[in-house]
Amino acid sequence: MASTAVPDATETPVDPRTAALAAHVAGARERGLPPEVAAKTRLHVLDTLAATLSGSRLEPGIRGAAYARTQGGSGATVLGTDLTASPATAALANGMSAHADETDDSHAASLSHPGCGVVPAALAVAEDLGSSGRDLLTAVAVGYDVGTRVVMALGRPPVLAEGSSYSTHALAGQFGAAAAAAVLHGMDAERVRWTLSYAAQSAGGVTSWLRDPHHVEKAFVFGGMPAANGVRAAELVASGCDGVADVFSGQPNYLDALSTRVDRDRLAAGLGERYEIIHTNIKKFAVGSPAQAAVQAVLDLVDEHGLTAETTASLEITLPYDLCRVVDDRDMPDINVQYLVAGTLIDGAFTFAMAHDDARMSDPLVRSLRERTTLTEDPEVSGVRCATLVATTTDGRRLRRHVPAVRGSVDDPMSVAEVEAKAVDLLEPVLGAQRTAALVGLVSSMDEVSDVRETGPLLR
Repeated sequence: MASTAVPDATETPVDPRTAALAAHVAGARERGLPPEVAAKTRLHVLDTLAATLSGSRLEPGIRGAAYARTQGGSGATVLGTDLTASPATAALANGMSAHADETDDSHAASLSHPGCGVVPAALAVAEDLGSSGRDLLTAVAVGYDVGTRVVMALGRPPVLAEGSSYSTHALAGQFGAAAAAAVLHGMDAERVRWTLSYAAQSAGGVTSWLRDPHHVEKAFVFGGMPAANGVRAAELVASGCDGVADVFSGQPNYLDALSTRVDRDRLAAGLGERYEIIHTNIKKFAVGSPAQAAVQAVLDLVDEHGLTAETTASLEITLPYDLCRVVDDRDMPDINVQYLVAGTLIDGAFTFAMAHDDARMSDPLVRSLRERTTLTEDPEVSGVRCATLVATTTDGRRLRRHVPAVRGSVDDPMSVAEVEAKAVDLLEPVLGAQRTAALVGLVSSMDEVSDVRETGPLLR
């Protein structure tokens, strides 16, 4: 019989890159964040809270809260409800809400949406432990650092159009949530490495979410599952569990199990100098990421040429080849690029209500314009959120607009006022004007909050 013995984990040296990653997490609370990083982190926390509270009224958020109601528990708030739950359960429900309406942030290099996993996890743990606002911000920024780096260490993210693969969206959130929770639990470097090992064992998600017709499972994969699993990984170690000393190196290891293009140097590259939250996009438009640039392109044609639905004979949309499938004629309005372009053109403006109006997809004028719209993939472009829109007018003109970097991306960032205005638009229908203003003000001064539990009444 073949032996099943494995090397003693205590005899396996820790790779310097894993050691550096763990030390970055373990030293985060003492080190704090540079002012510009703290400022950007506050914006991502506000943006994610707005996405979560808005998403709590959509199907994924409703289903996540319904699950939380069956679990009981206390310690953390299920946003937009009267519920409290255990940190892991609250993180799951809030993570699903955070990705419910396609308005959460995104990190291009790792092909992920880190906020919907990291922020719900960090908030749930911080609320349970009574952590300070400063520590919450630190944990969130570190979560973005770790989650995105683990995915980038796997090598080039898989192209969604190229077949079945692991889901980078789930993995970045998983490791980011675990790292954020480890920061808040005050773990030393050894326990951080154990936490990341438990995170690796529970990290799941495959690109079959592309076939999810109602976005509920997708919200679970992107936000709910990684947030909950990350919280649970840290709780296991905090309760006394030990684990593998280095899950990213030695044999066998996590990275080699998933990829043949492993680049371990990415685990520690630029730690403490390059904060990945600085390189994370905040969406201006509450739509599926691949559709953003097309929406901006039609708005530009409206502003520059006075284009209207009545003067448009046909529309041609060109997107990167790896993104077309994600937004091509989908059942949900906020991820259907043909509908979003048509609705924006008809209204002469983009609104959250239009992007989430299922009934309007069948409106005769919308259907007529969609039938005159073609979507083409650019085989030479992938991995970027760009679009080209050509409108042929009824008098024969061809109006072209190329958007190489959508507003809100790292290359064309929104101002603080723009991010806050987006948050207000999402929050007021749920919280009302007075509580919305209070929440925006609280997050803007999060560094000064002594106990994150102060946010609870504003989030329920």
